[in-house]
Amino acid sequence: MIGYLVARLVGALAVLAGMSLIVFTLQQIIPADPARAAVGPTAPLTTVQLKRAELGLDQPMLEQFGRYVQRLSRGELGTSTRTHRPVTQDLRQFLPATLELMSFGFLFGVALAVASALFHLSSRIALLLRTLLVALGSAPIFLIGQVLALLLWYRLDWFPGGGRLDAQLIPPDGPTGFLVVDGLLRGRLRICADALHHLALPALTLALPLSAAVGRTLASSIKGVLQQTYIRTARIKGLTDGELLRRHVLRNAAPASLAMLGVQFSIMCTNVMIVESLFGWPGLGFYLVQSYATSDLPAILGVSMTFAALYLSVSVLLDLLQALLDPRVRVL
Repeated sequence: MIGYLVARLVGALAVLAGMSLIVFTLQQIIPADPARAAVGPTAPLTTVQLKRAELGLDQPMLEQFGRYVQRLSRGELGTSTRTHRPVTQDLRQFLPATLELMSFGFLFGVALAVASALFHLSSRIALLLRTLLVALGSAPIFLIGQVLALLLWYRLDWFPGGGRLDAQLIPPDGPTGFLVVDGLLRGRLRICADALHHLALPALTLALPLSAAVGRTLASSIKGVLQQTYIRTARIKGLTDGELLRRHVLRNAAPASLAMLGVQFSIMCTNVMIVESLFGWPGLGFYLVQSYATSDLPAILGVSMTFAALYLSVSVLLDLLQALLDPRVRVL
């Protein structure tokens, strides 16, 4: 197990190194000028040249790459040309909102996937519900968000259409940056309830594609497990349907779904940019979209590296969980 973790850590570092090299190369190829973006479109040429010298953009490419690697080795990602703050400071500000949204979207998606797969076995009405989830989850993410906003916010006014918290409420000063968790820790239940209310629409938008794909995989796996000989033997021994699910079916059907879950999480890392832009969610995705619009290359690199590290971490955890559930999968 330790050898596997070390190997995955080395692989993750290699992926991050390769990704940083690709991003640096793109900085040299694309026509955007970070110096011009930093000083503004109306600044005179002399000001732009001074800014280029300050950023080291007038140096040879190899020297720029050496300075770039040195900064990365110290955990420095440069200064945003849009916010004029260190990128690491911006990441600390916007990352908790994105993690909170993705966590609730991930958990909500898994719950919907399990429910749709299990209900599919017992009820025609539930099969209709599962078909509806698949239809919604198969649509483009921006269309899902717009449909949900139109129905649940604009038409029915059940949920707010944007933001993370009501403007009249002051966010709690908590240790996690998650408004729901910090509200509970500080005993401010109104903050917690309002944060959940604002989370509902964007989290559901993120959850639907994941629930559709994972639910289909889990339902297919469950159907295959139920046809195995040991399931018929267990029924003969008198096990109820609930006991069969807990002891045999879900455990043996889960590995394939975990593999699909990893794929869907990587897609979620992309979808979160669109969802945060649709609902005005102040997270890394919205920050990244604004950085693209202003050619803020240090910020783009920092967010890209953060999402890559997040995906690699979740991938390792899912692999370990898959190995625990299925003895045939070895991680040694």
